Amino acid sequence: MIKIVLTAVVLTAAPLAAFAQCSRDHQQVMSCADGTVWDAESKSCTKVTG
Repeated sequence: MIKIVLTAVVLTAAPLAAFAQCSRDHQQVMSCADGTVWDAESKSCTKVTG
């Protein structure tokens, strides 16, 4: 009976731990086309002016 309870706890806790690890803010690499730059405010590539 104890083995079943421990197995259930582990199977329940493992996905929760993985989710907690991935829910943090991640930095992603973004490439924009030539003549454009990444605009963090609009979260898109915008044309370079000037």
